[in-house]
Formats: sequence, C-alpha cells, structure tokens
Amino acid sequence: MFSVPVELDDGTLRVFPAYRVQHSSVLGPTKGGIRYDAEVTLGECAALAVWMTWKCALLRLPYGGAKGGVRCNPRSLSPGELQRMTRRFTSELLPIIGPQEDIPAPDMATNEQTMAWMMDTYSMQKGYAVPEIVTGKPISIGGSVFRHEATGAGVVMVTERACDRLGLSLASARCVVQGFGNVGGIAAQELVDRGATVVAVSDMSGGVHDEAGLDLESVRAWVAEHRTLEGYPHAAGLSNAELIELPCDVLVLAAREDQVTAENAGRVQARLIAEGANGPTSIEADAILAERGIPVLPDILTNAGGVTVSYFEWVQDLGRLFWDGREIRSRLAEKLSDASDRVWELSQTRGLSLRGAALVVGIREVAAAMEARGTYP
Repeated sequence: MFSVPVELDDGTLRVFPAYRVQHSSVLGPTKGGIRYDAEVTLGECAALAVWMTWKCALLRLPYGGAKGGVRCNPRSLSPGELQRMTRRFTSELLPIIGPQEDIPAPDMATNEQTMAWMMDTYSMQKGYAVPEIVTGKPISIGGSVFRHEATGAGVVMVTERACDRLGLSLASARCVVQGFGNVGGIAAQELVDRGATVVAVSDMSGGVHDEAGLDLESVRAWVAEHRTLEGYPHAAGLSNAELIELPCDVLVLAAREDQVTAENAGRVQARLIAEGANGPTSIEADAILAERGIPVLPDILTNAGGVTVSYFEWVQDLGRLFWDGREIRSRLAEKLSDASDRVWELSQTRGLSLRGAALVVGIREVAAAMEARGTYP
C-alpha cells in the first residue's frame, strides 16, 4: 500500500492511494491484474489475489496470485494524466515486480496501452527492453496474438466441454449472453461459430432479444457507432434482469458480479450457466440453482482463458519465440479441457458442486507444491 502523486494537466498535484497484493509464490512468480477504479481497496485486492492463486493452480500454470490497483476515477483523467499516474505507479512497484517475481496484467479500466507504459517504465530503469515484465501488451512490443479473444473463447471451450458431458448439443443450443464487451462479445460470436443461436445479449444500458437469433454483425456495427446497445432497432429491448430470466439452454454471465442472487435464482430458466465474469452468482443463488439441478460452470475455471494466454505471452517473451493464433488456440483448448475434466471427475466422485471441486483441485495443487518444497531452513 502506497501513494502515487501525479501532477494534473491544470498544474495541481493529486495523490492517489495504490495497492499491490502478492498472495503466494509457491508455484512461481505472482500474476494478476492492475485496476483503476474509485472503489479499489486493499481488502478487494487481497481477496482477488487469493482467488487468482487458485485459478492459476487449477490450470497448472506456474504462478501464484496477485492483484493491484490505483483508487481513482479513470474517466476523469486525461490520457496524459493516466500515463503519468501509470509510470509513477510502476516506479513505486519496481522493488517488488519482475519477470520472475510478479507480473502485472490489465484489469478494470486498464488496457494494452497501460501495459505498454508499465513495460517501458520498467525497461528504462533496467536499461534494456523487458517485455516479459507484463502481459496484455500490444503485439508490437511482445504481446501475444489471440490474447484479446482468449477469455471469451475460453468461456465457450469450457461450455462446449460441459455440454458434451451433459448430453447437450451446443450446435443446436439457444444461448443468452449478459455482457457484450471483451468477454461477452467474443463468447457470443464463438457460440454462433459453433452453430448455436444467440437469442439475447446485453450491456450496461440493457439488452436486445430476438427469438429467431440475433444478427451479431449488425449488433456489433450498432455498438461501434453508438457505443451502446440502447436503441438497437432490429430486436426487442429488455432489461438485464429480464434477460437473465429468459428461457435458454446456456446462460453466459459475462458482465458484473452478483447478477444471479437469492432474489432471482428461482426464476432462471437456463439449463446451464457459464460464469464469464468474476463472481456473477451469489452464494445463496448457488444453493438455489443446485437444488433446481442447474449446473454452474464456475468463474475460476470458465474465465481462465485470459490468464492462460497471458502465461503463453510470458513464455513467448522469455524465449523470444512467438506462436501463431492457431497454435495458441490449440494450446488453450488443451489446458482448459484438462482442467475441466479434473473438475468434473472430482465433482462426480466426491459429490461436490463444480465450484467446490474447482477450488479443491486448485488448493490441492498448491498444497502438493508446498509439501514437496518443504520448509526452509
């Protein structure tokens, strides 16, 4: 926990609280996002760092969990102010980050430009380019192809694996996707590419619904022009609350946390729920959905495509040898299939929920590493 002083464009000085939490280095360097948000707290970063440890372990990535951020309103800051804040933040992190110590990545309100500034600041202090210090960078400075699509594509890979186990045909499934950003928008297209029908999508302004199936190309064009789904003329509008309760085979939750709660879980009509966002289903809702026999593919597994391809980016940077999109997609599918199978098998043999099984699998990986390493001295 530290302070980040920044000179604003008007010449005034403002000090922003900032955080970086490293949870576990048993398996390797810590890994986790940097977020810029007015609600960032030390407790939030600590909780997310723990969650990241279990996610990396579940996917058998050689990382522990970390999370950090700056408490600010990024929308009120100019590009120049954001750059100065990012560079000062990075300079404060210099003693504790490194390619073998702690590797930041984008998160809420940060992007590949933020990572480029962080990489440049770190490299200038070292005296040579160190692309492996962060992931989620532009391809021009060592970023990986398929990183942008990885989380959304991974959601559908895990969903497809689950459909095979449940005897559902994804090719004939009717799907609803809450969220139409980097995760939901990609997931919706991946579903259509596999033959599924996406009947509804939404963003913060609300959703659009067409029982015959949405024309995603038309929806994307509208969002690109208007920056929102609101007013889309070729489908019926509805609220996010109504969208969650639509009858469907697969409901993808790729927006925000606590979208399915004790209040609405009894009205969900999906046959399968995939958590593309972090924490979209409350603990109480989990219990209600389990009673109703609706499987929930947990976030710790379902949205792990992003960190997995971040790992691939790090490996490529370390070796200065880069893969094409086909190879990365193939490696990602292999990783997610392996993790999915281990979660389903433990769930069935021990009678656990998929969420409980995913956590147990991750924790066991860390525990086994701790036992093997022993205690020093």
